[in-house]
Amino acid sequence: MGEPKVLLHVGEHRLVERALAAAAEFPCVLVASDAVAAYVAPRPGLAIVVNDAPERGMTHSLALADGAIADRSAALVVLLADTPLVDAALVRHVVDARSDADVAYPVRDGIPGHPVVFGPRVRPAIAGLPDGDTLRQLRSDARWTRVEVVHEDDRPFTDVDTPEDLRRLRERLEPLPPAENS
Repeated sequence: MGEPKVLLHVGEHRLVERALAAAAEFPCVLVASDAVAAYVAPRPGLAIVVNDAPERGMTHSLALADGAIADRSAALVVLLADTPLVDAALVRHVVDARSDADVAYPVRDGIPGHPVVFGPRVRPAIAGLPDGDTLRQLRSDARWTRVEVVHEDDRPFTDVDTPEDLRRLRERLEPLPPAENS
């Protein structure tokens, strides 16, 4: 993409800022590369953890976030910065839906989305996850009780992985320039 994906603009905001706004109601741990960490200004309620081994994948980032949360009785909400349509209301809805379950996440037609909420019983298993780019193993583990939050629109399922994804998202979210008089 030419630069760290989460620093790309969609509308007036970078992807990382959209994610931080969606999570603003909660204490937040941002796991990021050096470049992203240098961009994000410190703020109350935000801990920034530099991931010096991004090649180890998403599960390594999750382990770093988990290690930064001292309260072992707290749930951990995983919100990816490349899911820019997830907003604060959706995060709150999935957090509330979890209740006493171990895991909660939005689902549509059997397809899981984000955010994913892992309760305190799940958190010790994070350290044992193999390196990689999926939370599927942890989310789907038969040991956990799950709440699948049925969600009909595409916000929990839209991510930005390619330049084409970014172009479509920008077209969807950015207003058209005013028409010129001819």
